[in-house]
Amino acid sequence: MLKQISFFTVLLALSLTGFAQNQDSILVQKTKWQKTRIARKVLLFNHHFKDKNLFGANENISFVEVKNTGRKAVFALDAEEKELITTSNFGKRDSAIVAINGNFFDVKNGGSVDFVKLNGKIINQNRLEKSGNRARHQQAAVVIESGKLAIKKWDVTTDWENKLTEQNVLLNGPLLFLNGIKEDLDTTAFNRLRHPRTCVGVKPNGRIILLTVDGRNENSAGMSLFELTKLMRWLGCTSAINFDGGGSTTLWINNAGVINYPTDNKNWDHEGERKVANVILVKKK
Repeated sequence: MLKQISFFTVLLALSLTGFAQNQDSILVQKTKWQKTRIARKVLLFNHHFKDKNLFGANENISFVEVKNTGRKAVFALDAEEKELITTSNFGKRDSAIVAINGNFFDVKNGGSVDFVKLNGKIINQNRLEKSGNRARHQQAAVVIESGKLAIKKWDVTTDWENKLTEQNVLLNGPLLFLNGIKEDLDTTAFNRLRHPRTCVGVKPNGRIILLTVDGRNENSAGMSLFELTKLMRWLGCTSAINFDGGGSTTLWINNAGVINYPTDNKNWDHEGERKVANVILVKKK
């Protein structure tokens, strides 16, 4: 009898979990996102889930969707070898229309701790873990060539990034899924706890999503990487890669400023930007 009760308890729990996930999926897909045209082929989407109805929490989500043709609107990378600059200042100095924060960096000394190649020149190499292994955020890359963006996965060779032929390469991660195939994520605190997140996704029609989820505030809880994976799938992406998040998470739009709510000042406003080592840009051609 006890075994039978236990079986039905587990079955009920699984059913409720599946129901909640289904409700979250339907909510995202039916949400009337606030949509703003930024430039030709560039749209901004915003929505604030205020009723604790997405993953049982409040969530503020902003993303830019860009037609990835290398025409009209083009992708670019900017980076500093040993310096840190705010995402908005990167965007302004490059006359960009969109800027989003990039990969992980050395807070004390500046510069990225992951491989970066800018306009054909390598400016940062990977800093491996003490074990000699590469970190999860060094096992995938965003590459940009002729204004078009793509996501690539580490081929497990030691010099993979140095052999990539694209002129602009930014290692990042963890990779969430690639060409519809989900990546395995471990249950470390970084993956399972909720934080502000920055993410890049690719849709089947080739359009690119640059997304931020705000966090560390009662207005927006942030997401685990497991929740972020689901969100990017529900938004129609077939590939997605996590970027540096937390206090770094920033989405900037020309003539509008910082769109999301960066957390470095611990206030629910647009003023709490953290300086970063590099950014992904969208520019007019």
